[in-house]
Amino acid sequence: MSLFAGARSVLFVHAHPDDETLATGALIAWLVAQGVTCRVLTATRGERGELVAGRFPDGLAGEDFVARRTIELAGALRELDAGEPEFLGEGRARAAGRPPRRYQDSGMRWVREGLAGPAEDSGPDSLTAADAAEAVADLVAAITAAAPDLVVTYDAAGGYGHPDHIRVHELSQRACAEAGVPLLELISDPDAPGEWHDLADQQPVVAAALEHHQTQLTVDGRDVVHSGGQRVPMQLRIGVRPSA
Repeated sequence: MSLFAGARSVLFVHAHPDDETLATGALIAWLVAQGVTCRVLTATRGERGELVAGRFPDGLAGEDFVARRTIELAGALRELDAGEPEFLGEGRARAAGRPPRRYQDSGMRWVREGLAGPAEDSGPDSLTAADAAEAVADLVAAITAAAPDLVVTYDAAGGYGHPDHIRVHELSQRACAEAGVPLLELISDPDAPGEWHDLADQQPVVAAALEHHQTQLTVDGRDVVHSGGQRVPMQLRIGVRPSA
């Protein structure tokens, strides 16, 4: 029996705008097509993302860049039929009695091809520098408000090692245990055991959603070309397993 059997609602927890589509767009589209309500909670606004060269002649920086990434996220979620953007630390994703706060992108550096590591200059407001208990409380508030049957996020490897992805995995484990909601993790290793879904038929929806993330990537057929020039196939085979 599928790990999603009987689920009526699923909450996806991601680190930055575009992760929801790059990592799980096909899975979201597949679930929605089956009548499952899917929502996405994003931990940061991707403040430290790179900009696709030449696409914005006047450039984008600071709050203009943040605003643009938020608009892109909203467009992608519309394509996926996954609600409106919600960010950790705000609205129903903020623990009661606390003023809103913004968890910021921690940044990263490439350790080797395909593997990221911590940046050397993460700021004090970054997600990885935030008090874990505070962030978990915010995530518990979000889970409680959304009342999903399942939560989905990264595995301990964070997909490709981004420190914010790894942090979101750790926070999700603690928050789901506290909220009493099962957590499924996305499998990083394509050869690892788990429940694998081949979702090539969802490619048109994924492509349409990715097209909104103009600051970060270019869609070229079934490939994605990232702002740094890396070309990778769209993620249309997705594996999940219960988080340990």
